[in-house]
Amino acid sequence: MKIKFCLVFIFIYCLAASAQEGFMMETTKNRIAIPFKLIENLIFIPIMVNGIELTFLLDTGSEETILFSLEDQQLNLVNAEKIKIKGYDSSVFVEALKSTNNLLSLPKYLDSNQTIYVILDENFNLSSQVGIPVNGIIGYNFFKNYLIEISYTKQKIFVYQNTFKIYKKLQKKYRSSEIVFERNKPFISAKVGVGNKEIPTKLLVDSGNSDALWLYSNTKNPITIPPNNLDDYLGRGLSGEVYGKRSRIDYLALNEFKLAHPIAAFPDLPTIEEEKDIRDREGTIGAEILKRFSVFLDYPNSKIYFRKNRNYNLPFHFNMSGIEVQHDGLQWIKEEELLDKYNRITLDVAEDKLVKFKYKFSLKPVFKITSVRKNSPAAACGLLKEDVIISINNNKVYTYSLQEINDLLKSEEGKWITLEIERNNKIFIFKFQLQTIL
Repeated sequence: MKIKFCLVFIFIYCLAASAQEGFMMETTKNRIAIPFKLIENLIFIPIMVNGIELTFLLDTGSEETILFSLEDQQLNLVNAEKIKIKGYDSSVFVEALKSTNNLLSLPKYLDSNQTIYVILDENFNLSSQVGIPVNGIIGYNFFKNYLIEISYTKQKIFVYQNTFKIYKKLQKKYRSSEIVFERNKPFISAKVGVGNKEIPTKLLVDSGNSDALWLYSNTKNPITIPPNNLDDYLGRGLSGEVYGKRSRIDYLALNEFKLAHPIAAFPDLPTIEEEKDIRDREGTIGAEILKRFSVFLDYPNSKIYFRKNRNYNLPFHFNMSGIEVQHDGLQWIKEEELLDKYNRITLDVAEDKLVKFKYKFSLKPVFKITSVRKNSPAAACGLLKEDVIISINNNKVYTYSLQEINDLLKSEEGKWITLEIERNNKIFIFKFQLQTIL
């Protein structure tokens, strides 16, 4: 599954917020460490908002701090006022709240003057796409004041206060690129090899996009879509679902690093050319690229540092099934536990032992198909959007996490997948083989 949180599409349709101080360290130590969850290449961290713990996507491509999916949270917002925000499509407006002077905090790292935008549209929900509750997105203000390391292999963020020693390490072992900030978003220069051409590009560094690359093919730049491509679902923004094409390009040259045959998405969005931050760039570097490096973001000095990590040589995979699967709530499942004569749970039962069963009910995730790509193996075998998955390869679907399902669907060309499906209260079995055309 390709999770594209199309938050690069969000533009605040109101006066700019007053200058903010951003997060500050409250410790005498040289650095602090912040653990994170890595799901589909994306970084999720818990942050206290006015005393309530919420889960945020850490997104370098986001200018603002945004909240959504607050149905079960009793959150006090300071100085809240109603505003309108819009996405790519200038005709689509969504109601939101703007709230100032909020306290956001992690251990030893906090911002006491944070402006938050709360999206009131209940359809804007990232939780179903990653399988965990997600309440918001945080970007520029998290990074702006310090040298910050993102270690994808350790799944930790390190915030540095005393940087003298670490800068010596960076100069010796890392390669740097200049960052240009526009609307508080970081852009770097890179080169892409497409159609036997090497094209200089200006790319947004976007840790909130799980893809490797997004590239814009239009009359204003020489980037062309390779002939070997497929139509695909790319994500969802405030204006609705986003589609486009997907193809392998020859390479991405990032400083001295040259990544061969990454998969690039080419969004099919005519209206994006009207938007300033799209016109001024050729694309986006996403987390499928970033996870291959140890990354230091130095916003105060407008630098980014890269060093290969153990993910560097991983192949670039994509979902070969053609289906997008999302979390669709929870259901009660009755499960049997085998007991011995002393009412202890046992897995080794002899024939002469008195045996009985104990039943328990537990909440398990429900997964459904939300998109089927045309001309894909899934489409060819008859799978449809809204089909509810009961089992995968004879294993109950609730024994998988969403990450494990997505990994399976892009695991191995030629692998057979058997899905048991519920459709209109009837059960069907579908079988298909993973195939790649890229």
